[in-house]
Amino acid sequence: MPEPKTAVEEVRKESSMLKQKAMITANHQRLGRARAEGRKVVSTFIPGNLNELLMCFDVVSNLPEANALNNGMRRRSGDLIREAEKIGHSEDVCTYVKADIGMYLDGNVGPTGEALPTPDLLLLSYTGCFTFMKWFELLRDMYGCETKMLHVPYMGDGIVTDSMREYVVKQIKEELIPALERLSGVKFDIDRLREHLRESVKAEEDLVWVLQSARNFPSPVDAFFGGVYYIGPIFTAFRGTPEATDYYAALRSEVEERLAAGMGPITPEGDMGEERYRLVVEGPPAWTHFREFWKMFYDQGAVVVASTYTKVGGLFDFGFRHDPDRPLESLADYCFGCYGNLNMPQRTDMVETYMNDYQADGFLINSVKSCNSYAAGQLLILREIERRTGKPAGFIESDLVDPRYFSAANIRTRLESYFEMIDQKRAAAA
Repeated sequence: MPEPKTAVEEVRKESSMLKQKAMITANHQRLGRARAEGRKVVSTFIPGNLNELLMCFDVVSNLPEANALNNGMRRRSGDLIREAEKIGHSEDVCTYVKADIGMYLDGNVGPTGEALPTPDLLLLSYTGCFTFMKWFELLRDMYGCETKMLHVPYMGDGIVTDSMREYVVKQIKEELIPALERLSGVKFDIDRLREHLRESVKAEEDLVWVLQSARNFPSPVDAFFGGVYYIGPIFTAFRGTPEATDYYAALRSEVEERLAAGMGPITPEGDMGEERYRLVVEGPPAWTHFREFWKMFYDQGAVVVASTYTKVGGLFDFGFRHDPDRPLESLADYCFGCYGNLNMPQRTDMVETYMNDYQADGFLINSVKSCNSYAAGQLLILREIERRTGKPAGFIESDLVDPRYFSAANIRTRLESYFEMIDQKRAAAA
């Protein structure tokens, strides 16, 4: 194994990473000013979020799981989780939930220091995560605000029928739009929605180009550790805005330059160097130790060429685009295609496609202790991918934002053994 790189104090970030961080910070600042400006606040989740629709009513979006992961990256989540456990929440409860509740108990100060306002509406697009439902029930009790749920049928058979789509569209028309009109005092304008959807398509096209650039050798991007930065604006409060369009155009230009120069991904310590392993990764990252976790990969020359986590907010790289000519139907189709709403055969087929299309050397699962939506069925996917592709699969464990469940020594040992397994497989094939 190559010697680990020497740690440096200065963290290198792509200009696009700095830009997206500024965008996310700007949304927290808008939340901080919302009450003074007389604006209404809607809390909603990342998978299936209807950002284009919400913008038609001039509301400000708050995203609880984004707050939790940002608090995790800032090393605040451990204390917040313990505060939630003090009032009775189990160690087995999703740590996003506990970090969010702990933030409320600690004065509801957001990750960037702004005090977050009480939401006027909790809007749940249900796309397969049952925990989200219980989370909003808890928040409803805490905040005493209105709750609306857009029920999105599970794709148990792997298809979306006309009746399923009509069911979701009817809810948007008859429940969500009237509620948002009443809340905001703004009349719904479908042409305004179409404009936002046109902006969404532009951003989606550039994002897909960036993700698919990983098919090249070497890959100019890391589709997991770098990818979580790339998806930030489009999965949160910026999809459908000119700011998101500009961001993804700039990101694409940045990656095009690296591709032309034959460069690999930019890591916190600069250019990754030689690409030795190409991986497909399943599961979320460990946010509390994000940089340390990433370093375990790039120190060994391992780049993630495709990941399932960067599809939690939409399957754009499988062809979906928002459609301004079918605005409400398009919103419904977007919700159907979020990763959590896919059945196990669909998830397995997705991983197999990535393994083949991106010429990956192996498949790795990061199983997150408190996320049942991801963890359920992962070992079945692992064995099936090994059988179909003949490539080695690995399994490590951590948690979303609970630092108590990140064992650096254990993960490093497992990864080193896994990379050795890939080397042995290559030697046998040669």
